[in-house]
Amino acid sequence: MKRIIIVGATSGIGKEVAMIYLKTDCRIGIAGRRTDALKELQAIAPDKIEIQPIDVTQEDATDNLLKLIEKTGGMDLFLLSSGIGNQNIELKPDIEIRTAQTNVVGFTRMVDTAFNYFKQHGGGHLSVISSIAGTKGLGSAPAYSATKRFQNTYIDALAQLSHMEKLNIRFTDIRPGFVSTDLLKDGNYPLLMKADKVAKHIVHALNRKKRVAVIDYRYSILVFFWRMIPRWLWEVLPIRNDK
Repeated sequence: MKRIIIVGATSGIGKEVAMIYLKTDCRIGIAGRRTDALKELQAIAPDKIEIQPIDVTQEDATDNLLKLIEKTGGMDLFLLSSGIGNQNIELKPDIEIRTAQTNVVGFTRMVDTAFNYFKQHGGGHLSVISSIAGTKGLGSAPAYSATKRFQNTYIDALAQLSHMEKLNIRFTDIRPGFVSTDLLKDGNYPLLMKADKVAKHIVHALNRKKRVAVIDYRYSILVFFWRMIPRWLWEVLPIRNDK
């Protein structure tokens, strides 16, 4: 029976992914900040779900993740789905710093814990949900796009480290486009996708153990052309999502 740990499963994409895996032969450990939401999910299949409140920005998050892994009976697949993001044209410091604390500090804390667990237990599959926003710096969301670039690069580095140390760890960097979740409630976004549809793409990519998965094909095309735009041209483009 496959053992899956999902951090950030109380809403949005993480919750939808958990719902898909509930239909398969696996045990799932889910984590998030809201205990009530975790208990609601556990009530759906109490024999298959273990829960553990985790706030990735807190120092006890590492211990709590290890507790969840133990409750679940181990871990074969780790998925980090927790993250925040806002448009912040005014560059309010609290927004930028909070974004970095979750998407950089919290991300690093969780991913390193999962990496070390797999290193000590013979391998596994480490996956994260980042974003296509890491492709270029978005003027309307500086911290969000910068932290997503950090995540992309960090996973690249861990993949190289795993190879250097001859570890049996697989990596999947999942990069969705704009998804209709609470994170995107502060603007109008093109090509908006539904979370349940995105979750199906994610599970498919995880089953295939894809190294990088841009979701969906429309965004794959968009990212291809984004990468071709010279820096001088990108910096004068009025990319902005107003309410």
